[in-house]
Amino acid sequence: MKPVHNHNSFSFLTPHSSKGLVLVNVVLLLVYFLVIAFWFEPSNKILFSILLLGQAFYLWQCLSHLYTVWETDYQAKKDDTFLPPVDVFITVAGEPTDLVEETVRAALLMDYPNFKVFILNDGYVAKKSNWYEMNILGTELGVAVITRRRPGGAKAGNINHAVAETQSPFIVIFDADHVPKTDFLKKTVPYFVDEKVAFVQTPQYYKNYDKNMVTGGAWDQQQLFFGAICMGKNRLQAVTMAGTNMVIRRTALNEVGGMCADNVAEDFITGMFIHERGYTSVYVPEVLAEGLAPEDFLSYYKQQHRWTKGSLEVFINNNPLFRRGLRWPQKIQYLSSAGYYLSGIFIFINALLPLIFFYTGEVPFVTSTMVLAIAFLPYIVLTLFNLQAVSNYSYTFRALSFSMSAWWIHLVAFVEVLIGKKTSFAITSKVQVEGNFFSLVQPHVIYIILTVVGIIYSYHTSGLTPSLTTNATWSFLYIIIFIPFMYAALPSREYFRVKQGSFKLKLAQFFSL
Repeated sequence: MKPVHNHNSFSFLTPHSSKGLVLVNVVLLLVYFLVIAFWFEPSNKILFSILLLGQAFYLWQCLSHLYTVWETDYQAKKDDTFLPPVDVFITVAGEPTDLVEETVRAALLMDYPNFKVFILNDGYVAKKSNWYEMNILGTELGVAVITRRRPGGAKAGNINHAVAETQSPFIVIFDADHVPKTDFLKKTVPYFVDEKVAFVQTPQYYKNYDKNMVTGGAWDQQQLFFGAICMGKNRLQAVTMAGTNMVIRRTALNEVGGMCADNVAEDFITGMFIHERGYTSVYVPEVLAEGLAPEDFLSYYKQQHRWTKGSLEVFINNNPLFRRGLRWPQKIQYLSSAGYYLSGIFIFINALLPLIFFYTGEVPFVTSTMVLAIAFLPYIVLTLFNLQAVSNYSYTFRALSFSMSAWWIHLVAFVEVLIGKKTSFAITSKVQVEGNFFSLVQPHVIYIILTVVGIIYSYHTSGLTPSLTTNATWSFLYIIIFIPFMYAALPSREYFRVKQGSFKLKLAQFFSL
């Protein structure tokens, strides 16, 4: 069943922002940071230093975001008569055959004079039971199937293998679930008339966004990125390669040795390597293909972990700041995008500070609640307003919840990168996985328990002090933010029905003995 798209589902592609308000936001942001750094009296110097480090990170995040979305209406040049040959790659690694068929049929219907469709069948090396069905599907639909026999490099290896087997000057990549519209090629390929353009990216839109809490949360997070942020990156020649719904110039891809097979975020790092060679990129802010969001919390969790780890590997092992071929606007964009996944560390630290107070009485600085509110509220209110405006009021509390609540995923991935733990590339499940995944939010549950116990303990030892009120408020604010994320991890009603049915069956079998 396909969801009915409401009239606002594409509103994220029409951002509204006032440059005057953005400048005011920058001023308030700087004032808030300077007040904390130089006005407030430090109490516990270690906690104050940690807090200040976190505030410096948030300052960087906000400033780089405002810099990105300052201008979002950049238009690259194109020539609609430029229609060179194109190879269309549909990457497959065990996805349901009917899902692949829908994508292949849509690709064949694209309105374009000269293109070939290829199914890149990685099911054999991935040991998927339906791998041979792709060969049958290709025969039925009249498209070539490129089946790998030697593993290595996961999706990147699959693409690189197909690149060696094909020859058109431009390559389109679709994930198995991303169904292109008929005008996809005519609205993307003409930008390559500029020989410096290496790739053209379009939004990664989730057509099942309204199926459940997980799909909704996953899509809510995507809207800001594929809306104002990617549109802002356009003018800075730093568009992020997103792995699907994109067109690549073959010579540019070959120049960097193909898709990078050493990172689970192969698209992100390959795009950076291409930009490093002096190529430009284009973002087309129009939904030209529709895919599927992860439909269960486990699949979402694994996807976020893979994105986090891949980005942090780029940040730590291939830091954009030290890539000589990148221009400064590009360095800033890649640092901002990869560094986003460090935010979980600082969210964890900020959430931890109230707990430290509850159990030890230690605080980072000494000030009144009123003074703190005067410094903090104008900055945060205007920041949230600008977020709403630049996303055309599509940024939701659920998006905030899913983004901030991913702190544990970020922490785990960060540690794994530091110790060099390898992670294999895993295709996000295209069908809902039923199960009880509430264990994945155990850190959040523990935080709630520690908060409640801590408040009781602090009240018992020191009474109802202003510091207790302030720290309790901060803790409960984090708990409120965590709730939608935790709710998404709960088992579905279908899971409970199956479990109930299984229990009744076991009872019936027992009493029939």
